Amino acid sequence: MGALALAAAVLLGEAAPARAQGLVRRHLVYFRDKAGTPYRVDQPEAFLSARAVARRQRQGIAVAPRDLPVSPAYLAQVRAVPGAQIVYPSRWLNAVLVACDSAVLARVQALPAVRQATTLGRGPRPGAPAWAPAPPQTSQQTYVVGTRPDYGRTFAQDQLIGAVAMHDAGYRGEGMQIAVFDGGFPGANAVAPLQPLFAQQRVLGTRNFVDGGRQVYVRSSHGTNCLSLIGGAQAGVFVGTAPNASFHLCITEDTGSERPVEEANWLAAAEYADSVGVDVISSSLGYTSFDPPAAPHTYADLDGRTALGSRAAALAARAGMLVVSAAGNEGANNWRYVAVPADADSIISVGAVDSLRFHASFSSYGPTADGRIKPTLSAMGVASAVVTASGAVVRGNGTSYACPELAGLAAGLWQAHPRLSAQQIILALTRTASQGGAPDNVLGYGIPDFAAADTYAATLVPPVPLGPAPARLQLYPNPTHTGQLLLVLPKELQDKALEVRIVDARGAVVRRVALAPAGAQEVALDAGGLAKGTYLCEVRGGGQQQAVRFVQQ
Repeated sequence: MGALALAAAVLLGEAAPARAQGLVRRHLVYFRDKAGTPYRVDQPEAFLSARAVARRQRQGIAVAPRDLPVSPAYLAQVRAVPGAQIVYPSRWLNAVLVACDSAVLARVQALPAVRQATTLGRGPRPGAPAWAPAPPQTSQQTYVVGTRPDYGRTFAQDQLIGAVAMHDAGYRGEGMQIAVFDGGFPGANAVAPLQPLFAQQRVLGTRNFVDGGRQVYVRSSHGTNCLSLIGGAQAGVFVGTAPNASFHLCITEDTGSERPVEEANWLAAAEYADSVGVDVISSSLGYTSFDPPAAPHTYADLDGRTALGSRAAALAARAGMLVVSAAGNEGANNWRYVAVPADADSIISVGAVDSLRFHASFSSYGPTADGRIKPTLSAMGVASAVVTASGAVVRGNGTSYACPELAGLAAGLWQAHPRLSAQQIILALTRTASQGGAPDNVLGYGIPDFAAADTYAATLVPPVPLGPAPARLQLYPNPTHTGQLLLVLPKELQDKALEVRIVDARGAVVRRVALAPAGAQEVALDAGGLAKGTYLCEVRGGGQQQAVRFVQQ
């Protein structure tokens, strides 16, 4: 079994052990080091996909020791302890989530490789509420009625942040990969506004970090609502902000309880998203308090470095993903402030406004405990049109809905400027938003606008790629909609005159391009005008030939 397959097998959970005598809880067990690991930072293809490596390289982000998988030898030691069930490991924390009772935990902690362990939860309380927006409902608040019939009931929310202009400019998320973290996606694979995702095979991966396995069309329909806000595409009925993007769907939230382990689920999903090459994470989840006896978060925890979920979000951002998180719906409650992981730095935390651009009373406020502006940006979260598990289009309230709207916008902007880093995309959105020059802790930098952000992004200088050249030819975005590609060249092809041939599925050469010596890792390739389908891109130079497949949508 290959390294990636082995990691997936561990990630999805192992067979449950024999019933322990004590109360089984989940514990995050930290290791002392990564000694003896067979993995190396200069050979990331053993544990990261080619797309994940390319995402880092073009942003100048080197693979670091924290990215290395947990030592297989250490995992084997834990697995050998009777009664210890490995749920999933964490590369970034050099830890493993273990389900066991206290007696077994003591034996695990006695292992020489173990540094410490933290108990994450003591079991669910049946019927406990999860953090989520008000369920979809008919709102009595005033909202703008759409004037573009093709957008149906989504015109107001799309128009507010410039997504309509983005679509008119030709950017609908093609070639971008978005991971949606939520509590379930029932009906998503059946309802009409989301059918194009499945007909065009743009749901690229699914993971259920609550139950294990890959079944995600179960549990809470909140994820279906949020997915529709990005990926919905039914002319005259519903149009999401990045309807042509590709998706990874992850269940991290157990809506039957509220436990600290859900932040660990978020971490595991983020590491999965990193490994497969996701560009944008959309997370409409947040944590402030937990079922007894777990202690709630305090305001002091909101420093971006204390809560597990916030640390996970920051690490995801440092891996080059653009993380978009709902700010929270606590604005009218005693808590008032943003929820974990919205306090993390280097991410976009999204507050809610109505279609008239006024702050929603429920939308959480900043600042963070260390004084940073939150939310980062705001989008429509009052009377937002969403698709339910039955396929009905209804209106609902919550920063949970503002979040995916903005995540799709960010994906489209990044599609328009693929050589920029995630942090530069955030910079373009914040500097040109409605309060870009005078942010506050109510709306953050305000409401973004695609046209202004697009103009600003064009002035930014792409980062210098770091790290070793890829061993094999790569290209992105893949799939592509426009045919405007970037070839990522291995070192031996960078100073050679190149002949590029594009071959269709029948074996016919449909395009020939001659490229002068690039002297760089990346070179632009215009493959526009191709019919939809799968193609082979062959690159020849200096007596060598390499090839890579891509999809024209």
